[in-house]
Amino acid sequence: MTTSNWMIYGANGYTGHLLAAEAQRQGLTPILAGRNPAAVHALGSLLGLECRIFDIAQPERAREALADVALVVHCAGPFSATSAPMLDACLASATHYVDITGEIGVFEAAHGRDRQAREAGLVVCPGVGFDVIPSDCLAACLHQALPDASHLALGFDTASGLSPGTAKTLVEGFKLGGKVRRAGIITDVPLGYRRRQIDFGRGEKSAVSIPWGDVATAYYSTGIDNIEVYLSAPTALAIGMRLVDPLRPLLGLDGVQHWLKRLVDRRVSGPDQASREQQRTWLWGEVRNAAGQMKTAHLETANGYQVTVHGALLAVGHLLAYSGPGGYFTPSRLFGERCVEQLPGSGKIIIA
Repeated sequence: MTTSNWMIYGANGYTGHLLAAEAQRQGLTPILAGRNPAAVHALGSLLGLECRIFDIAQPERAREALADVALVVHCAGPFSATSAPMLDACLASATHYVDITGEIGVFEAAHGRDRQAREAGLVVCPGVGFDVIPSDCLAACLHQALPDASHLALGFDTASGLSPGTAKTLVEGFKLGGKVRRAGIITDVPLGYRRRQIDFGRGEKSAVSIPWGDVATAYYSTGIDNIEVYLSAPTALAIGMRLVDPLRPLLGLDGVQHWLKRLVDRRVSGPDQASREQQRTWLWGEVRNAAGQMKTAHLETANGYQVTVHGALLAVGHLLAYSGPGGYFTPSRLFGERCVEQLPGSGKIIIA
């Protein structure tokens, strides 16, 4: 496909809106799309950008809407429900696919499309936001520093806040429990499975293991068989996660999920601009090999939502000029293991 058209689907959501506004500020002209006519057209009028209204649950209409589009930045979660039909439409219309998911199951399903994407000459690269560009870069750099590493741990310390979409994804995640990778296999573990003290870059803090996207993606970036991801969290919260774990079957009931998501709609609006500009993020990683050798990595970035906006735009610039092979990629394998350092507000990855 020779067109330079690109699309933000889910442009009227919290992160999609931020991405559309920053793209327009940079002089870019994405097509804004979604299934809510009033919201999408209101944003299009505000930014002076073309709009298309379609529901990805209608395959023929979705393919028609993408027929002249080289790249979709998919921002309409929950991705557990929306990624597969959007991927179907992209593969049918010869359109590169990126998204801003952090969901392990979505990464695994996208990896399962690798052969289709290679045969079609299309790039499939989920997770081009804070999930998982910074941590994926840390993983790749650590693997370079210790190529025979057998264990990888990653983590972050942030006060970035939650958008409505992210909060709803967390609600869905309650029923799935924790996840780690053991001997190459993604393994179920309890919520709050493991706790440890970590210096993310501003002093040692309590941290707890979480089912973050790198449990899936870091394996494809590094080949390391054992992977855990940690979040800075008070000890009381970590203990609370373990206490809640037996209630996961209840939290997964349709009625409970619906009630929790309604609470999100009423109470979560996402961080405002001042908060996004002030709240930064610190990331850490560690690898070790069978002989006990270790390497650590540190990185400081902007607010997670700022990272997501600029990470998505990095993907746009790369793929609109792309002439390489198709297939499934992680961010570090597509854009380079230090690509996070190109994003506004990001520091350098430091390996020790």
